[in-house]
Amino acid sequence: MTTVQEPALAGRTRGTASPDPWRQLLTLARAMLRGFFRDRTALFFTFFFPLMFLVIFGLIFNSAGASKPKLGVVGSGPIVANLPKDALDLQPYPDEAAAVAAVRAGDVPAAVIETGNQVSLRFAASDQVRASQLAAVVNSVVDHSNVAASGRPATYVLERQQVEDASLKAIQFITPGILSWGVATSAAFGAALTLVAWRRTQLLRRLRLSPAPVWTVVGARVGVSLVTALVQAAVFVGIALTPPFGLKLTGQWYLGVPLLLVGTLAFLSIGLFVGAIAKTDEAASAMANFIVLPMAFLSGTFFDIDAAPSWLRAVSKVLPLRWMNDGMLDLLVRGKGVGALVLPSLVLLGFAAVVTFIATRLFTWDDV
Repeated sequence: MTTVQEPALAGRTRGTASPDPWRQLLTLARAMLRGFFRDRTALFFTFFFPLMFLVIFGLIFNSAGASKPKLGVVGSGPIVANLPKDALDLQPYPDEAAAVAAVRAGDVPAAVIETGNQVSLRFAASDQVRASQLAAVVNSVVDHSNVAASGRPATYVLERQQVEDASLKAIQFITPGILSWGVATSAAFGAALTLVAWRRTQLLRRLRLSPAPVWTVVGARVGVSLVTALVQAAVFVGIALTPPFGLKLTGQWYLGVPLLLVGTLAFLSIGLFVGAIAKTDEAASAMANFIVLPMAFLSGTFFDIDAAPSWLRAVSKVLPLRWMNDGMLDLLVRGKGVGALVLPSLVLLGFAAVVTFIATRLFTWDDV
């Protein structure tokens, strides 16, 4: 996905004086950045591919409030009359048979039939989640009507209030996860494919024999990944802030920047691990996909992982992307401070250290 052109090194031969290592580091970093921005495939999968998900999910979920769940109704008694029309799309049917047929056909997930004092709810097993939500609404209306019919005041009164700013839109909760996934994909694929390409073209051997210290090569690769992550974040947030999406940054949102950089190091280590053991570009791409893509689904990037089984939630807690997702959400949306930065950063740094150590044990300068 991301390949970097061969960097031009000053002082290739050992007969010439070695230049300043820091200058070599900057030279390598500039060469890698030029190669990256000249690679259209790398640019597409780094910026435009994750942005497509941001646009699609952002536009869909931002307009989700206009869509009401459908509920079939038969009759015109007090229960049907008290159903919340601002929250439900009520579909009237002439009789019970027509309503049941509509539920069976999938036109509505459930239907309420009111005949005198008898109220029944008919629902479809194929859409149990939506049917359960509608059943809760209908049950609430029935309970309220029973209390009103008894002539006694209600013992308990429920007060509902949203804890977040009522103006917050779905884009607030979508942006952190997709941004984290985009950074993870870029860092992992970039490092993996670069190492494989350099080993295949014997560039790693030449770098090892050149006067440039090994740490300058590693530092340049890390620097390029960090710069790319910052550019990704600027593009993502900049687009999400536009009126069609309506992102609002809250609290100490700028603390998301160090978390973004720490997360980049964690996924860069995955790329180093894949690049250390893969022998071809195809193998590196497949292995990186095998690691990063399932991690995105298990870490709550595209859907709320809290609705998953308990064992799956436990598995997600050991994944670095889950920590990055949750940390970015706390900092960008929930307005939390430094306390929300510390633990995710420590977990991500620890993950990066362990995986990088394993990668160095498996790393080879040449194809064996």
